[in-house]
Amino acid sequence: MTTRATRTRLPPSGRVGLVLLGTFVVLGVLGPYLAPYDASHGVLADRFAAASGAHWLGTDSAGIDVLSQLLWGAREALVISSCVVAISAVVGVGIGTVAGWFGGWVDEVLMRFVDILMAFPGILMNIAIVATVARPGAGVVIAALCANGWVGYARVARGEVLALRERDFVAAAVALGASNRRVMLRYLVPNVLGPTFVQMAFGLGAVIMVEASLSFLGLGPQLPYTWGAMIAQGTSLIWRLGFRHYVLVPGLAITWVVIGANLLGDGLRDRYDPRRRGR
Repeated sequence: MTTRATRTRLPPSGRVGLVLLGTFVVLGVLGPYLAPYDASHGVLADRFAAASGAHWLGTDSAGIDVLSQLLWGAREALVISSCVVAISAVVGVGIGTVAGWFGGWVDEVLMRFVDILMAFPGILMNIAIVATVARPGAGVVIAALCANGWVGYARVARGEVLALRERDFVAAAVALGASNRRVMLRYLVPNVLGPTFVQMAFGLGAVIMVEASLSFLGLGPQLPYTWGAMIAQGTSLIWRLGFRHYVLVPGLAITWVVIGANLLGDGLRDRYDPRRRGR
């Protein structure tokens, strides 16, 4: 017999993804306190040092400890990804709910704008926005990623609202005189949160990859320890004997987060979609 706890439990893959992402979050929060050295400045005499007890992952071309860079980079990636996902979800759910509830010309205008943004290559828009600033910081990168990051949430929210507006409990609320604002905030948005959480999980991994791509191109935060900047430095010295691990370390970190986000997203989708439970 299927119990309520069984129905609401994440599948094994979702729990694995939760552990992977949880590890990323913990290291992102505590990373700067766990880092053994300064992640921005090193000792030139220690440049290209091999892995040892003093430097577990060695040092880079400036003598900066690689482990410290990795931990500080986790903090930067966590801040940017969480801010982008949160802002995009709030904006997207709000716009999608308004479009789905009011319909008519409001829906047409908002959704055609969404279609335009989705038709434009996202990474090119991000690059175009970030490139307008000489030395982009985290705030500029967050704004650039949010510029088109909300459209996916808007489409998901609109689709859910179009189905919910025909439900009996919504019709009853309208018949009792509930205002549009109350119907949207009290009855529609709470029922849209499930699919939104799924979208947020997948979006977290996507944001990590885009932010790393911008940093790899030199368009991200001007910091030497972002994961994309570490990969960029590593690729320029990939053929140096004993330095090839410098590319693998941040690459594996990005892979860890993306796999965790995708597994968690799949698990949440199974959790919130009754048709997929038990598969």
